[in-house]
Amino acid sequence: MTHNRLLLIATVAALLAVSPGVAHADDGPSVPPGTEATPSAPVELDPNDPDLKLPDGATLAEPKVLDIKQVVEDQSGDERREDTNSDVKFALQAEVLFGKDSAKLGGEAKSRIAAIADEIKTQNATKIRVFGFTDNLGSSAHGDVLSRRRADAVHGVLVKELSDSNVTYEVRGYGEQYPIADNSTEAGRKKNRRVEISFPRSEG
Repeated sequence: MTHNRLLLIATVAALLAVSPGVAHADDGPSVPPGTEATPSAPVELDPNDPDLKLPDGATLAEPKVLDIKQVVEDQSGDERREDTNSDVKFALQAEVLFGKDSAKLGGEAKSRIAAIADEIKTQNATKIRVFGFTDNLGSSAHGDVLSRRRADAVHGVLVKELSDSNVTYEVRGYGEQYPIADNSTEAGRKKNRRVEISFPRSEG
């Protein structure tokens, strides 16, 4: 080994002994002590900064309340409730209300509809929408008729439960239109076979 090479090795070893940190890569950018960012560090704003001012002639948009939707579905998935700032909507699975391919209400159906009627009374609602829906099995025409017959059946129970001449109803059958789930699976088709009852929320 030549003298020059030995001298180079000795010099490198001496540098490592004096400055061991030189041999290590930094974990992050070097920051002067005391200037590290902290979550509680206040951000100073200059109220006279021209970037914070509206251009001449410009105005802010009118404030508005964003519509917030809350959805609650029972564990079985048989009933679903959606609340927004303006409306309440219940969706009842067809299997809970009717037999297969039928518009005749079953034994449990009336008690479920009666519970919804109680909520309508609580909200003092006078405009009720009752919409029927089916999955995409069978013909579209058959689904249209079946969904309307089912909506009519639910409407009939609501009329008896509410017995209020001031209440108006909108009753429609939409068949396979407006699915809320994937019709390619039975679980999805079950969700789509439903009757929805919706009405405005009380402003109180």
